[in-house]
Amino acid sequence: MSEATAASGWTQGPGPDAVYAQHLATSELRIQRCRACSRHVFYPRLVCSHCGSVELDWVAASGRGTVYAVSIVNRSADKGGPYNVVLVDLSEGPRMMARVDGVAHDAVRIGMAVQARVAPGADGTPCVVFDAAPGGAA
Repeated sequence: MSEATAASGWTQGPGPDAVYAQHLATSELRIQRCRACSRHVFYPRLVCSHCGSVELDWVAASGRGTVYAVSIVNRSADKGGPYNVVLVDLSEGPRMMARVDGVAHDAVRIGMAVQARVAPGADGTPCVVFDAAPGGAA
């Protein structure tokens, strides 16, 4: 599998969603970086959302981020209890949706520094979750 989507064959091979899932399955958080404009892209796509180039490479993300928004989903205890949903601005630039683990839901705050890791989702499929970073605030 090539790490780059070559301009001559940019529609060949597995789609970007499948490549992203393959990286998560090996516990790697990778996002795309455009060779034309040097900006990072997330959610995985075929074309750069900034400049329209198809020259996208898969690169390791630092996993560092800052909580941009947070919401608590309340559900009954028999269904697992409440959980948080956050939007995180990655240090590379893109924003992604996930959850913050390891802290009380009402302790998750906008501006909180977080670090990504790959963990099993509700159905066992690997997904990105965040933990509070040492020091707390970004």
